[in-house]
Amino acid sequence: MWHRILALIIKELWTNARDPKTRWVVLFSPPFLLLIYAFAITQDVSNVPIAIYNQDTGVESRELIGRLEGSNTFSEIEYLQSSAEIISTIESKSAAMVVQFGPDFSRKLAAGEEANIQIILDGRRSNTAQILIGYLSQILESYNRERLAERGFSVPTKIVSRIWFNPNLKPIWSAVPSLFAVMTAIVGFMISALTIAREREMGTFEQLLVSPLKPLEILIGKTAPALLIAITSATAMLVLETLVLEVPVRGSLVLLYLSMIIYLASIIGIGLFISSLAATQQQAIVGLFVYMVPAVLISGYATPVENMPDFLQWVAETNPIRHFIVICKAVFLKDAPLSVVFQHSWPMALIAVVTLSSGAWLFRRRVS
Repeated sequence: MWHRILALIIKELWTNARDPKTRWVVLFSPPFLLLIYAFAITQDVSNVPIAIYNQDTGVESRELIGRLEGSNTFSEIEYLQSSAEIISTIESKSAAMVVQFGPDFSRKLAAGEEANIQIILDGRRSNTAQILIGYLSQILESYNRERLAERGFSVPTKIVSRIWFNPNLKPIWSAVPSLFAVMTAIVGFMISALTIAREREMGTFEQLLVSPLKPLEILIGKTAPALLIAITSATAMLVLETLVLEVPVRGSLVLLYLSMIIYLASIIGIGLFISSLAATQQQAIVGLFVYMVPAVLISGYATPVENMPDFLQWVAETNPIRHFIVICKAVFLKDAPLSVVFQHSWPMALIAVVTLSSGAWLFRRRVS
């Protein structure tokens, strides 16, 4: 039995190695795409153009404008001459935020009265708008503290923040662990979803059925190469992350790889299920796309799972990508203990049992 399975594994590995398209899609494109996505997909807000409409001629407004000019967040500041320009500036996306100082801003501050600043934001970029409000609030809070100190008033309690796991707030450190989980899933899906469909399309599936191999042996022979190739691709991405992107791996690599094997087993089970349904590789890719898009969206990759409706949170628990993203963040950015890894590994193991069993059942049903 094992000699037959080993022969099928070698045949699968050799078939994938000889195909130049498969070599590029599976082995070389994931690290290459990881390098691109790591810099392109970021939640950090920097180099944002803003506009200022200053109706005030006093010192205080000019001082605040100088602080805005000195911030690294704002790449370009446009000065407006009339209120009519505000609408066109926001509509044309020339600026994500317009800061407007009233004509009596400095006079009110000098008199000890409350002086307001109007902030107009582009709601089409809601995430950017919220972050810009936070940046501007920090600048205003610092300015108010300094004015209170100059006038002899007691300065309010100062907040001293400590940032754990990502002390320099590098956005790439937060993006890469999740991206690593998603790219690893794509490799596992691509290999497993195309394997049986490729045999049918090339006309070799019937030869495989008349061979001494049993359906279970065929499934094992198809699963093992996909697992080996996906782990190889993940290792290449891991080396790229640590050496080129300089993202730390503070946790145990042993725990990462053990959980990755369980993760890929569940992914491959889903891929084999799709491949057993498909008659051609094109159908397999379409089926893979139909599953992958919602799986990534509810995995917590872009938005926290906790912010989703309750029924989607329950659905997310059946998504292996969601669990492996948590493990990757825990292993990459902090030295996660075994208990944390196990907490998200056993659901993936349960998903792997269900998906591999379903794939084996459907495969036997299609060949019977």
